[in-house]
Amino acid sequence: MSAQLSPPQQVPETPATAWRGVVADWSSDRQAFQVSWAKAMMWIFLLSDTFVFSCFLTGYMTVRMGTPAQWPNPSEVFALQIGGADIPLILIAIMTFVLITSSGTMAMAVNFAYRRDRRRTALLMFVTAAFGLMFVGMQAFEWTKLIVEEGVRPWGNPMGAAQFGSTFFMITGFHGLHVSAGVIYLLVVATRVLRGRYEHSGNYQIVEIAGLYWHFVDLVWVFIFALFYLW
Repeated sequence: MSAQLSPPQQVPETPATAWRGVVADWSSDRQAFQVSWAKAMMWIFLLSDTFVFSCFLTGYMTVRMGTPAQWPNPSEVFALQIGGADIPLILIAIMTFVLITSSGTMAMAVNFAYRRDRRRTALLMFVTAAFGLMFVGMQAFEWTKLIVEEGVRPWGNPMGAAQFGSTFFMITGFHGLHVSAGVIYLLVVATRVLRGRYEHSGNYQIVEIAGLYWHFVDLVWVFIFALFYLW
């Protein structure tokens, strides 16, 4: 009679062996999660940027609630004179509309990218970048009006609390820098898409990654708009 072979016994996994497996996967550049490294790194960057903007906005709210000086009225500070009448927040409303519209065009670009329609993808990305340039241009106009006409400075403000200028220029400037960087990013990716750089691999995920960044910039503006211009 032939001896029956017993099935091999499985060695129970210990925390030490589990950690060794994790280290081996990461050190060998294997995919540890069901997401590409590029997208994972963008999410990590956006998470860190969320902390930065959260600290800025929390600091702004703390300063505004703690200062004894009168805080300027946003409806008066950010009003534009059109036809002899002061229209409050009209420029800010247009800026917000432009940026939200750009989120729509960016979402459409991602949709066409996964259909591998590179011409429409590139076109919509160029349109999104154009919206971003419009936003930055209007923000530059807003800054010029505050500095030249209203006399607002980062270290002073003739209309009330001195902290208004420092918090406004720091937070809106930091956001404007993100929008400017996003415009350059979109233009580079759109140019590569149009030239067929991603045709051979068929991987248009870079468009989605650029869209994540752009949607984040738009979302941050919603909070800035609510806290600076509506509060």
